[in-house]
Amino acid sequence: MPYYEYRCRNCKRQVRLFFSYEEYDAAAPACTYCDSTNLRRVIGRIALGKSEESRLDSMDPDTLLGGLDQDDPRELGKAMRKMKEEMGEDLGSEFNEVVERLESGQSPESIEESMPELSDSASPGSDDVF
Repeated sequence: MPYYEYRCRNCKRQVRLFFSYEEYDAAAPACTYCDSTNLRRVIGRIALGKSEESRLDSMDPDTLLGGLDQDDPRELGKAMRKMKEEMGEDLGSEFNEVVERLESGQSPESIEESMPELSDSASPGSDDVF
């Protein structure tokens, strides 16, 4: 969709305006809060489409975990967050909590001790969640 973001130089608010591609060159954008035309274009976030094959390649264990310092829980948390982002799915509140705690430097062992429900949901015969 051709939405354009601006920052009003008068009221300092950010506004998002819609113009068709044909209208954009001739448009005179105005702030939706104070009606000022003293706006500065802001480049908004962009999204890049990836093929499923590209997403799967970026989750390759050798790529994702290669060079990972196994003694640093922050790096493990970062890898887990990247995996979640590449999957594009919500993996649940427990997963998010584990990732946040790893990224804060907590060890996998201390997280597992404080979240016994994770051990209960681990695969049968597995002693480790991580």
